[in-house]
Amino acid sequence: MVNRMDIGQMFMVGFDGCTVDDSHPVCRAIAGSGLGGVILFDRNVDGAVQNIRDPEQLRELTRALQACARDRLLIGVDQEGGRVCRLKPDAGFPAMTGARELGGLTPAETGRQAARMAASLAECGINLNLAPVVDLDLNPDNPVISRFGRSFGPDPDQVARHARTFVLAHHEHGVGCCLKHFPGHGSAGADSHLGFVDSTDRWQARELEPFRVLIREGLADAVMTAHVVQRRLDPGGLPATLSARIIGDLLRRQLGFAGVVISDDLQMRAITDRWGFAEAVAMAVQAGVDLMIVGNNLVRQAGVVEEGIRAVAALLADGRVRAERVEASIGRIRALKRKIAGELPWKNNVPTA
Repeated sequence: MVNRMDIGQMFMVGFDGCTVDDSHPVCRAIAGSGLGGVILFDRNVDGAVQNIRDPEQLRELTRALQACARDRLLIGVDQEGGRVCRLKPDAGFPAMTGARELGGLTPAETGRQAARMAASLAECGINLNLAPVVDLDLNPDNPVISRFGRSFGPDPDQVARHARTFVLAHHEHGVGCCLKHFPGHGSAGADSHLGFVDSTDRWQARELEPFRVLIREGLADAVMTAHVVQRRLDPGGLPATLSARIIGDLLRRQLGFAGVVISDDLQMRAITDRWGFAEAVAMAVQAGVDLMIVGNNLVRQAGVVEEGIRAVAALLADGRVRAERVEASIGRIRALKRKIAGELPWKNNVPTA
């Protein structure tokens, strides 16, 4: 029997506030609903400070968040380097060169900069970096990957080499990583934050190679799905986050990935323009997602953890998913937490075949 506190482990949510206490909604969700993780942002979309002002404040915030949890809490952030950094130099955090520039340097330099980044994350109580990007830089008109220099380059081997040193540097400091965005967002011509994205005509099979290499080497703690449609992989036209063919068949069975599958933010318009929240949660779980992100940065959605728990509980109650399927997700999330704590080796999900 899967209880609601266990289901709560399957969500990572954003919230407002640079300080929290037991009365804060996110602490109530952690303590009362078993919320598995939080995602932090420096700024809201309107430019106001959301969670991060400076290192001392951030350390106090993460300590307070962990104090709310019965189990270890995942505290995640998008700290890629370059244009996508939530911990910014002007707030007192170390700078890191963006992926495009690093791709022109040596992987060793990427490792050195990532080690400095990971040390700062660990010191501030952040245990999961939603990075590195392993998308290939294949489309110069891509508005969300190429435009912001988020890819190490167009060559799969080059991307894998730099991503490898990035991940290993984080592991040295007890910080998990998440490869993104599966099955590849670098060839797309639009931004899934803003609406429907179909990359069928542009996507190339080599976009899978960095994922394949890092999964084989046991360096894929987690993989984030893209909200892109790729009809050669799923003729039904579902975005990858909601596609059992792309997650279950391709990522799990063909590539042998045994770690945590994390959704991109379910509040992005590629999802919300077509599906309600409960429906999207249900479809993501059925597709094979383990941990669902609800950023509460693009929009604010009160009570999202309880609504998500109800959606998963309804799947179980009417038999649309088996209890073993949900238990497997919860087990993978808890295994990731044990890796972060040093209780399991980082490479314990290397494919056996």
